[in-house]
Amino acid sequence: MSIQFIGMIGHRLASEIIPATGPIFDKQYIADFAKAHENAGFDRILVGYASDQPDGFLVTAHAGAHTSRIKFLLAHRPGFVAPTLAARKFATLDHLLDGRLAVHIISGGSDAEQRRDGDFVAKDHRYARTEEFLQVIKKSWYASQGYDHKGEFYQAENAFSHIKPHQSHLPVYFGGSSDDAIRVAGKHADVFALWGEPLASAEETVKAVKAEAARYQRDIGFSISFRPIIGRTQEEAWAKAEAIRAKAKIQIEKSGYHFGAPKPQSVGAQRLQKAVELGDRLDDNLWTGIAALVGGGYNSTALVGTADQVSDTLLKYYELGIETFLIRGFDPLNDAIEYGKELIPLTRQKIAARQQATAQHQLPEAHAQW
Repeated sequence: MSIQFIGMIGHRLASEIIPATGPIFDKQYIADFAKAHENAGFDRILVGYASDQPDGFLVTAHAGAHTSRIKFLLAHRPGFVAPTLAARKFATLDHLLDGRLAVHIISGGSDAEQRRDGDFVAKDHRYARTEEFLQVIKKSWYASQGYDHKGEFYQAENAFSHIKPHQSHLPVYFGGSSDDAIRVAGKHADVFALWGEPLASAEETVKAVKAEAARYQRDIGFSISFRPIIGRTQEEAWAKAEAIRAKAKIQIEKSGYHFGAPKPQSVGAQRLQKAVELGDRLDDNLWTGIAALVGGGYNSTALVGTADQVSDTLLKYYELGIETFLIRGFDPLNDAIEYGKELIPLTRQKIAARQQATAQHQLPEAHAQW
């Protein structure tokens, strides 16, 4: 498996430890943030979705205009744009980016968040809607003639899109941890995205999703998200983690804003809460300090240590079949630059060395069979 690194860009400088600064749509920051990821060796960058934030299509288009190689992952929630139109929007954006787009489909884990945008569909129906949304999207992307669709949530008559994705296959990433999410992912997703969980629970999810995909004779990839905290020594890294916790606690208390938490309906958030209950430090260097502060509301678990120690941990997840790592820091722009100096190249080197050793080991066995 090849290894992929995904970063995440925002539309202005802000994090759990940095109060939001600058205009709400900071064009220069978006451009600089995207270029920093490209220069640091990331493969792709995620543009998120929130009901009160700037439009992700335009953030992605602007970032794409200031980069040339790095790919993009645009988060999208079904329910607000008709799938026939969404398909054309995605395809058009993929042409604008010269085939650098993937979409990350999120059904929504909070009724309150969904209702801000006018969506009152209950959570247990949102995955059914998502599945139908993806069915229609793919028809528009790949059908060579007009089609009719009559479903529970969408209807279309002689629908057709003249603009197809620039790529022969536009990748679909999928978020969600419930049984319904796994069912839909197994049928439609190219990559299933996990938040940063302990090794044992991550392995369980990988096995469950693979089994579901196998029902449809499909292969599926996996991504996992962490917030690496890197120090020159292990002690320095853990001191940074504690400083981040202290700053985040103060900022949350002052602002009352919990960065998307809590999400009581989200199974992913519930899984992170269970990890929090297991302890502050899990496995070798998985830290749940910020996840505890925000109620597990999003990808908030960290890997703490030197670049060498964190890369070793990433390799353990890689051995589970997870080949994509979404990493973002608490000092977003500076951490992205820092990851590119050692963590990303070091992890790639270790994976390459491991693959070479495996190939050399298999070669004598193949000769023996001859």
